[in-house]
Amino acid sequence: MTLFRSCAFLLLPLGALAQRRAAPAVPVQTGVSAALAAQRAQALRRVAYTLDLVLPGAPTQPVVGIETVRFELRKAPTDSLLLDFKAPAGAVHHLAVNGQTVAPVQRREHVLIAPRYLRRGPNAVALDFTAGSRSLNRNPEFAYTLLVPDRARTVFPCFDQPDVKATFALTLTVPAAWQAVANGPLADSARAPGGTKTYRFAPSDTLSTYLFAFAAGRFRHLERQADGRPMHFYYRETDTAKLGRSLGPIFDIQARALKFLQDYTQRPYPFQKFDFVGIPDFQYGGMEHPGTIDYKAASLFLDGGATREQLNGRANLLAHETAHMWFGDLVTMRWFDDVWTKEVFANFMADKISTVTQPDGDFDLKFVTDHYPAAYAVDRTAGANPIRQPLDNLQAAGSLYGNIIYHKAPIMMRQLELLMGPDAFRDGLRAYLKRYAYGNATWPDLIAILDARTPADLQAWNRVWVNEPGRPVFDYELRTARGKIKSLTLSQKGEDGSARTWPQAFAVALVYADHVDELPADMAGAHLRLRAAEGRPAPQYVLLNSSGLGYGRFPIDAQGLPYLGALASPLMRAAAYINLNENLLAGQAEAPAQVLALLRPLLAHEPEELNLALLLDQVSSLFWRFTPPAERPALAASLEPELWAAVQQVGPPNLKKLLLKAYAGLALSRGAQDRLHEIWQTKQPPAGVVLTEDDYTDLAAALAVRAYPDYAQILQTQLARIQNPDRRQRLQYLLPSLSDDVAVRDAFFASLSDAKNREKEAWVAAALAYLHHPLRVAASEKYLPQSLALVEELQRTGDIFFPQTWLAATLRWYRTPTAAATVRSFLQERPNYPAPLRAKIEQSADNLYRAAKL
Repeated sequence: MTLFRSCAFLLLPLGALAQRRAAPAVPVQTGVSAALAAQRAQALRRVAYTLDLVLPGAPTQPVVGIETVRFELRKAPTDSLLLDFKAPAGAVHHLAVNGQTVAPVQRREHVLIAPRYLRRGPNAVALDFTAGSRSLNRNPEFAYTLLVPDRARTVFPCFDQPDVKATFALTLTVPAAWQAVANGPLADSARAPGGTKTYRFAPSDTLSTYLFAFAAGRFRHLERQADGRPMHFYYRETDTAKLGRSLGPIFDIQARALKFLQDYTQRPYPFQKFDFVGIPDFQYGGMEHPGTIDYKAASLFLDGGATREQLNGRANLLAHETAHMWFGDLVTMRWFDDVWTKEVFANFMADKISTVTQPDGDFDLKFVTDHYPAAYAVDRTAGANPIRQPLDNLQAAGSLYGNIIYHKAPIMMRQLELLMGPDAFRDGLRAYLKRYAYGNATWPDLIAILDARTPADLQAWNRVWVNEPGRPVFDYELRTARGKIKSLTLSQKGEDGSARTWPQAFAVALVYADHVDELPADMAGAHLRLRAAEGRPAPQYVLLNSSGLGYGRFPIDAQGLPYLGALASPLMRAAAYINLNENLLAGQAEAPAQVLALLRPLLAHEPEELNLALLLDQVSSLFWRFTPPAERPALAASLEPELWAAVQQVGPPNLKKLLLKAYAGLALSRGAQDRLHEIWQTKQPPAGVVLTEDDYTDLAAALAVRAYPDYAQILQTQLARIQNPDRRQRLQYLLPSLSDDVAVRDAFFASLSDAKNREKEAWVAAALAYLHHPLRVAASEKYLPQSLALVEELQRTGDIFFPQTWLAATLRWYRTPTAAATVRSFLQERPNYPAPLRAKIEQSADNLYRAAKL
């Protein structure tokens, strides 16, 4: 999350940035503009917050706060100082500046402090206020902060920007039965009047405001030691089987991740403590608050039936948030246009950490299956965005997040490591962390350090990989003579038709009947002649990007289509499956029906779980998205028995479970639905398959969206079966979206226009998936105009991923020209629609456009 080192890399010219930072005054506007942030970063230093909050248990009761903000001004001010506070007028009850009582002035989401009350050097601002409650995520039995990117200002007055770091000394009063954890170590706690308890925390380390955090509630607590470091875990999970199987791995993976990162960076863990919290239905997978990392509880607590994908996901999540302690928390981006830098390093390091936390896994295969399909899903679309995007105001920072920064950026970073060599790359990162520890850095700061360690042209590399969207399209020409290869030439160009080239390394496989020759291809320009191929026997077929590391759309050799499943290497099979899917979507492969016929025989024979998950996802897409509804019953009549037979035939339980879930997802016939109902009713899945409480809830929901007889009673029975109160509340919320009564679903959808009914964003996303299930799209297509119209409000009121998850859950399964026309008309009628949100809509609608066309 950094800027580039020269004007050639900047999306905003350095000269313009310098002028902006030199501006004598900043107009008072909503949010935190880049100009305001730059001005304050130059003026302020040594910021410290002392914050006292009283948090009632009832979410409807207000939260009151007392705060002192201490800071130094580098020079005597000539303009008003702005404290960010997005709260109703009158929320500041008392204001004193340097001991002098001042009438509070709130204007356009700021508290204005006139220059006459301030002075060069130390200053103190004291406030009594009513805190904003939205970002406190208040529930009857627990609450937690989530303040990224600019939500700290919705809770308390502050300088809410990443490059004004500060310490936070928090005192928190909560119901007496609650526990509390925050960034700083607990100093003491005591019973307080009115059935409350007060927790006083020591000052935190130096943090950006978006990393300030606490969680409080009825949590269980467990402490364990790892390499001499105490770790405290707070959670609400009640399933004893999940707890028994999960607590050990949770602590172990984080301990191993910490050791790996300390060794790799040559820097000790940079903060005072390492505690973490499992939050029910947390908005993200996790959030990297130093001293109190938050995790989505469902991602942590797994049972004996967990798939490799779930185990990988948990390990990656724990390693990702741990890596943030160095990349993002120790060294933080200067401005949120570089938010991707903290995310790319967290993902990149998490992938490396997996080699020690999951030594039995295939690192390269995991990297390919994790990142490439997700990155391509955005980069192939009309809404593709660069890794680095401009940002004028922090209130729009949420729109920068997405699969490009989480998945394309790690691919880019791995290519950079290949370009530089792993030792030079690692040494550059060590120097970067040492130079900017506990401060802020820009992308050019890092590029300058790395550039000094490689002869490669990082400027040209950076321009196409980081500053521009899109991907290349590859082609090849194979010439043979007398059964020998005469020449093999590779070429690339931009998928948009441009002459751009992406410097990158990958491999090309020459596949013979009895062996495979894999040749390295280091492609620095538009063309590459593979000399190593010349003189070899003509192959049965050619597989481009057999290593999976290359990025772009690679052609499929039609001669190899019948043999993809016969490749011995799981990594080569994954690369082939991904290549096939990308060419299908681009209209460069067989028709969807032919591709489905090609994949179906592989389902019972693909032994690698990650690859089977790829195949099943593609089969589901071909069934629901590319098969006309009238043709689905006939297709299901043959596909359902094949899937059920595969469940019986395969040996590993995890493969069985993946196939069973696919069977449940596709079940159209009454016979298949009866089988699912019997499994749900008797709790007797096929031999070797372990189903969890959540799995049985999913089965009940699958029967409901199919209007299975007595589905309403099935749902009520499942509700009564659920032991965990948080999961019970979730299903209760989902019931209207599962109803077969269109009027009930209409009323539920209409209720989502009210922000208070969207507070549990994970629940909303699940409900939307049921409302827009492919069996219901004919009845739910009428929701699309209002769904699109709400996106701008979702960005204002929701958390950073919510607009994207809303759109994905809404548009995922539509395939008709009328639905495509609705989306296109919405955008055409709004030429001034915010560009980042336009891009999100284009990204989410891409498969709809392709399905309507194909």
